[in-house]
Amino acid sequence: MKLSHRSLLKLFGYLLISLAAWYLGYFAAAHVPQNAISIDALQEIVKKPVLRAPAPKRQKCDHWSPCPPENFAYRILSGAGKQRRAKICFEDEQLISEWNYDIGSGINIAIVNYKTGKLRSTNFFEMWRRDQSREMMNFIRNAPVGSLILMATHDDGSTRLKNDTKKLVEELGSKEIKNIKFRSSWVFIAAKGFKLPDKTVSEIHFSFCCAVTNRLC
Repeated sequence: MKLSHRSLLKLFGYLLISLAAWYLGYFAAAHVPQNAISIDALQEIVKKPVLRAPAPKRQKCDHWSPCPPENFAYRILSGAGKQRRAKICFEDEQLISEWNYDIGSGINIAIVNYKTGKLRSTNFFEMWRRDQSREMMNFIRNAPVGSLILMATHDDGSTRLKNDTKKLVEELGSKEIKNIKFRSSWVFIAAKGFKLPDKTVSEIHFSFCCAVTNRLC
């Protein structure tokens, strides 16, 4: 049987490719040391580099970004219902949290030295089972001039809250103290004897049961 000219060209091409493949295999076997390149190594070569962003650095009081120099970081979180308790953080120190003894139902208060940022005292004042409105008023009045007063409700902070105590808090700058109701969520920061910076969001109030937070410098 005679092969056509086209068939001869195909056969010659197959032979040439086979010869080239054999030569490359021989060359690799002769010049590359055994076990020099593993399958894992080859897979690593073809892998594309993965760029990963560095893990975000934790900021004081769980802020999203650091505060400017000579500014205090704070976070006030109201309670929600009976289970979720109020929290007050100042300069990354948990002044009031579920691990403190000075925390409970009612209005939770922390008093901080504005110049040093150090805690002066904390307390909570029951407004449902007991009438501690007078005690709360005395606690605020006894805070030294130059204090930051941070407040947060937990559960009920309004039922037994007397008008004279509301007026005292109002004098500190609150615009919502007269509006809080049973299980309102309310947070407030006040300055005694000085004025807070204009940008400060000093008060947040929701008239239903959910936690509110004030997180600023």
